[in-house]
Amino acid sequence: MQLSKKETLVELNKIGKNTLMETLGIEITDCGDDFLIARMPVNSRVYQPDGVLHGGATAALAESVGSYASHLFANLDDVFVRGIEITANHLKSVKEGNVYAKATFLHKGRTTQLLDIRITDDNDNLVSVCRLSTISLPKKK
Repeated sequence: MQLSKKETLVELNKIGKNTLMETLGIEITDCGDDFLIARMPVNSRVYQPDGVLHGGATAALAESVGSYASHLFANLDDVFVRGIEITANHLKSVKEGNVYAKATFLHKGRTTQLLDIRITDDNDNLVSVCRLSTISLPKKK
């Protein structure tokens, strides 16, 4: 049975309870056949010492949304998904509001996946461009 979009979002956000995603305030807000979007508030929990969004928090947002997207694609009865490489190019500072990560697949292989993740601010300005590689590994039966 396939879940509705609303049910999928509820389930994805439940998975994030008591994890880094909850600590950073990351919420999955939208999904489709070829994308997944998450939001993260920019506040003191994600600042670097000079009061702007920390690049590590941005990378954590990107890896989270990309990994969630790979999880949606995989048959989790047979495999588990892990991130194997992430790159991030930070282009703009953010001091307040929210940032949004949109993950889209560049490659959807059975074993490896490659995702493009664009991070934007509340005004749709490009903040960071990230790439995430994930791997689907067989579960031991």
